[in-house]
Amino acid sequence: MRVPGVLLALPTLFSLAAAACTVGNQAAANAPPGGGGGPAGVPVTIAPVVIKSMPVELRVIGTAEASSSVAIRAQVNGELTKVHFTEGDDVQEGQVLFTLDRRPYEASLRQAEANLQRDVAQAANARAQAQRLQDLAGRGIVSPDQVDASRTAAEALEATVAADRAVVESARVQVENVTISAPMAGRTGALMVHEGNLVRANDTAPLVVINRLTPINVSFAIPESQLTTVRHFLARGQLAVDARPGDDYTPISGRISFVDNAVDEATGTIMLKGTFGNGDRRLWPGQFVNVVLKLTTEPQAVVVPTMAVQTGQDSQYVYVVKADQTVELRPVSVSRTSDNESIIKEGLKPGETVVTDGQLRLVAGSRISVKTPAAAGTAP
Repeated sequence: MRVPGVLLALPTLFSLAAAACTVGNQAAANAPPGGGGGPAGVPVTIAPVVIKSMPVELRVIGTAEASSSVAIRAQVNGELTKVHFTEGDDVQEGQVLFTLDRRPYEASLRQAEANLQRDVAQAANARAQAQRLQDLAGRGIVSPDQVDASRTAAEALEATVAADRAVVESARVQVENVTISAPMAGRTGALMVHEGNLVRANDTAPLVVINRLTPINVSFAIPESQLTTVRHFLARGQLAVDARPGDDYTPISGRISFVDNAVDEATGTIMLKGTFGNGDRRLWPGQFVNVVLKLTTEPQAVVVPTMAVQTGQDSQYVYVVKADQTVELRPVSVSRTSDNESIIKEGLKPGETVVTDGQLRLVAGSRISVKTPAAAGTAP
């Protein structure tokens, strides 16, 4: 009764044996040639050491600021009767922003004009009186003292007329000041006072602030050790500067427009400003931006990908690939970096090959195998 069970197990044993043979054949096919059984090379990616033209740049953090900013304040006291814009609007130069109650100032203007007319009439009468007394004095009818007194009275009234004209002009200016217009084109900020409120002349808090956004400035500081270099290249002509907001990968081009006249003793830096057209409004006042100041171009720079450069305890180094597919650890001196590339000052020659990925598994003399682009882009 046990024989049928043995017969049923035989097909399973044959299947396991066939699978073992298949695995053995695959292992034999994947073994290193020559039957040596040596370890496989460490998979890495590589890149050549090249000579290319590279920019000489300074990279810092800067702050965008309006090229011009005006705080709008009232020049007369009065009730705010009308706001002619919505906060955050773009306004043009001369556009009416606010209107105050003009009735008190118009009444003062009419009173000043009436006083002027009265004094003009009195001055004309005084001049006529002085002229008549002058004629009578010529005939000996009146004394010289009377002539002098009439002349003085006429001149005093003429001075009063001049003062009245000034009062009328001042009253007209007051009437004009009840209408507040934009002194420049720009973008309005938050509205600080609303209709119906009483405003006072030259109050501490402005009614609104207007910022000019096109063009816009970016201010940034560089170490004082770079000042001589910057001034040297500025003497040759304008310097280009790029600004890039933190969430934007496309740089915005501008020109250096200002170098401060003193070094900040506290920080050892000097302030510079770049001016940008900003027609698309990508830069906004108060925004932090990445600034790249372009000084010149180095035509024959030795360049490797920045990923190839490793940092050790004493210096930076790279793994150089040798002809026998082993690597050599070589110290290098990095002059600077630009985007994802490093400019090598010493340690490498054009035409050599360096490891750019997989360095953590390498030591000097390790054998490597170069990963294909498809394999390099696939996570293990």
